Amino acid sequence: QKTHLKSICLQYQLYLLLNSHFFCLLKNETGLIIFFLCAYVPKTAEGHCKWAEVLKDLEQIKTAKDIDVSLYTANTDEDVKCQERVIRCFFLETKVILQECLIKNCSKTQDVLNIWKNGNASLENNKLNSTTSAKCKECEEYEEKNFAEFIQSFVKVIRKECK
Repeated sequence: QKTHLKSICLQYQLYLLLNSHFFCLLKNETGLIIFFLCAYVPKTAEGHCKWAEVLKDLEQIKTAKDIDVSLYTANTDEDVKCQERVIRCFFLETKVILQECLIKNCSKTQDVLNIWKNGNASLENNKLNSTTSAKCKECEEYEEKNFAEFIQSFVKVIRKECK
């Protein structure tokens, strides 16, 4: 979400510049360069993975030694039709990590909170491109794994979604 806001600010500044001097700018080389940059910036923002911030925070917490929980860990090779439910499961379990961190005052509490907030905002604002099948498992049907295995699987699922 942070990256998205930066691209919006850049787009707005370019818009103001072009709007005030549009025709004057198109008469010279600099104006044409700025015009093409404005046309290019929205495309790069669209290509940006909406899970990039979550992935950064996952990388931050994966080495945490003070988080000791068992978590339902979805299979990373689930059917594409189950992808949305798999990702939702990982974020539900992130809430368990957050609760544990709040109780034990973990060193990575803020990173876990960021994962929770950014992930849920992305899930609410953008439905994933999958339809939930009746054969998809509920989160509680997956095997419980330790924190390290959970994070490793979570990262793998997010990376697959960013391709």
